[in-house]
Amino acid sequence: MLSRRAALSKAGLLAGTALAGAAGSASAADPAPTPSPGGGFTLCLNTATLRGFKMALPDEIELAAKTGYKAIEPWLDKIHSYANGGGSLKDLGKRIADLGLTVESAIGFAQFIVDDDAARAKGMEQAKLDMDAVAQIGGRRLAAPPAGATKEPGLDLLKAAARYRALLELGDTMGVVAELELWGHSKNLRRLSEAMYVALESGHPKACVLADIFHLHKGGSGFDGLRLLSGAALPVIHMNDYPAQPLPEEIDDSFRIFPGDGVAPLTDVLRTLRAAGAHTALSLELFNHEYWKRDPEWVARTGFEKMQALVAKALA
Repeated sequence: MLSRRAALSKAGLLAGTALAGAAGSASAADPAPTPSPGGGFTLCLNTATLRGFKMALPDEIELAAKTGYKAIEPWLDKIHSYANGGGSLKDLGKRIADLGLTVESAIGFAQFIVDDDAARAKGMEQAKLDMDAVAQIGGRRLAAPPAGATKEPGLDLLKAAARYRALLELGDTMGVVAELELWGHSKNLRRLSEAMYVALESGHPKACVLADIFHLHKGGSGFDGLRLLSGAALPVIHMNDYPAQPLPEEIDDSFRIFPGDGVAPLTDVLRTLRAAGAHTALSLELFNHEYWKRDPEWVARTGFEKMQALVAKALA
């Protein structure tokens, strides 16, 4: 395990470290998302936003392109189902590229971080399968949440850092970067500070954090801590909003609403990211059952237009 000083210099997570040599940090680590024309951010559709419509994965991809997005963030269960049903992932990747989309990230739940050795070994095997599938469709990154370690508190964060490093090293062989995801409802890695600590202590140059507006609120992190992160440390952030009520301890995913429709300080968040030199993919992730009563194209297009308006406001 590297010292904290070594981790800082290698991972480039803190803004002071990365901004002193932003170009060098970007080239040494994972490639940044391709900025949308005139926006500076890549507008991405996390396919959870369409999950209630039970659409086929190719249809979700087509809809993302049709409604203006430049990137997608699919879920691994649908990717594997598509392949198991006889679909070619490489052909799907070509179709994604032909539509002008990139796969900035993908959502999986491999239990890489748990204390149980057998479960963790199984989780790493799942992560390998997931990374292979992501790579075949041209994907860059894979979400790495604390799956399996959410109910009982007390996870040793130094051990978690070693396990995250092992996942990153697996990703080095697969061409996919694992993004350490925080979950506000979890007993472990619920706060941005915990995720930052684990990522820093991993001592890996591609260590990064996957944040989520809802989870930052739910877990009590708030948003000021984002200014301590470099742009390279936040390649993707899940975009959504939330109402003033219920309170964080009572709110759940069903209360996620379109960005700009709630009380989250999203303009300030985007300005913070830009000040850190970020070209972050803004990935719309909603689980709102009321939206699923509407038309899927309306949901996708409304989300895109609301994020586009927020970006324009933040950059004005």
